[in-house]
Amino acid sequence: MKSKKRTVRFARQNKNIWVWTLSSFSLLLLSRAAETQQAIAPQPQSAATTEPVWEQSQTNQFEVFSPAGTAASSSLDQPFQWGPVTARPHLLYRLFYATGLPLSPGNQQNTAIQEFSPGIAFDIGTHWTLDYSPTLRFYSNHNFKNEFDNSITLTGATAYEDWTFGFSQSYVSSDSPEVQTGTQTSQEIYATALTASYAFNSKMSLDMGLYQNLQFTENFQNSRDWSTMEWLNYQFWPRFNAGIGAGVGYVNVNVGPDQTYEQTSGRINWRATDKISFQVNAGFEDRQFLNSGSGDLISPTFGAAVQYQPFDVTKISLNASRAVTPSYFQDQVSENTSVSCDLNQRLLGKYYLDLNAGYNMTEYDASTSAGAANPDDDYYTFNARLNRSFLKRGSLAVFYQYSGNSSTEPGFTYSGSQVGIEIGYKY
Repeated sequence: MKSKKRTVRFARQNKNIWVWTLSSFSLLLLSRAAETQQAIAPQPQSAATTEPVWEQSQTNQFEVFSPAGTAASSSLDQPFQWGPVTARPHLLYRLFYATGLPLSPGNQQNTAIQEFSPGIAFDIGTHWTLDYSPTLRFYSNHNFKNEFDNSITLTGATAYEDWTFGFSQSYVSSDSPEVQTGTQTSQEIYATALTASYAFNSKMSLDMGLYQNLQFTENFQNSRDWSTMEWLNYQFWPRFNAGIGAGVGYVNVNVGPDQTYEQTSGRINWRATDKISFQVNAGFEDRQFLNSGSGDLISPTFGAAVQYQPFDVTKISLNASRAVTPSYFQDQVSENTSVSCDLNQRLLGKYYLDLNAGYNMTEYDASTSAGAANPDDDYYTFNARLNRSFLKRGSLAVFYQYSGNSSTEPGFTYSGSQVGIEIGYKY
């Protein structure tokens, strides 16, 4: 009986391993659809926490940073609560001016942009959260098409005896200017993740996952990606975990050869001290192009996340990844390598300064023996945001972005900047 209780406690306490697996592979699913890089300055982190209440209450011993907004939200009254359902409305308005925004390859223009993003999240009991966040985007330059974008996310999590289960379903539609296409691009992405984690004993556990990613892009290649990934983990000590993983996948595209791929990888999760943590995975992928006459594409893959908090008011993070994804373009796949660093600093007790720099390299490979690869792209960004909260639930910020793309195809090379203000409110 004591052994059984220890195993159950291990499964629940080490749920954070599973949470990291689910979140990292959910992000990978979104990236698998294509080398998506919006030219519009990104919105701040989601106005609503999309993890279920049960998941928010779990301690993640491998991460230094606490989940953004969780502590603040839990300390405030929730006025929209009916039995087990809590509604949390959120709103974001942005007004900014953009220069060098790509309208079409070789044609960059300036415009003022207004964004209005009302949304609402529902906590359904303690195990489910549903969030809907539309974005209306209006351009002063009428050569750009006004947008009505949508984002819907449903997540669920629970534990039963030695098992921990998770589910994530998201839908995103957008018409934003994209870096790789050099124009406004209408697309829809459906991403699904179903995960399970089982604790064999106090040291060893198994993570399993099924993933589906569907992307439909107007005037470009559509893709459907199904994959699975399993990890065998061993807990060497409370703050150090290592695992080996293997998985397979199948990609169906509307034009060109379908693809199969196999992956092998290793990973570590290490909370070195109370101030710094490392989460790293690395491996290889072998991708086959069916009935194409083209040889296998063997590529290294990796992911890394480093969190460092030298002081209570200072957070520094570094992220890097490399993955092979279906391309926007016919008979192509892309190898995407990205790295970014972020500094978040509280100033004068009331202001928060966030600085972020990122770099993404996209290399194209032909999926047929007669095909020719597209030009390569090097995309870089620098973002700065100064934010202050008001009335407990509100936030006011000014932001700036400088971005550019260097391409071996001249029409896709550009640089531009965006500067503006934003105001948000959330429950």
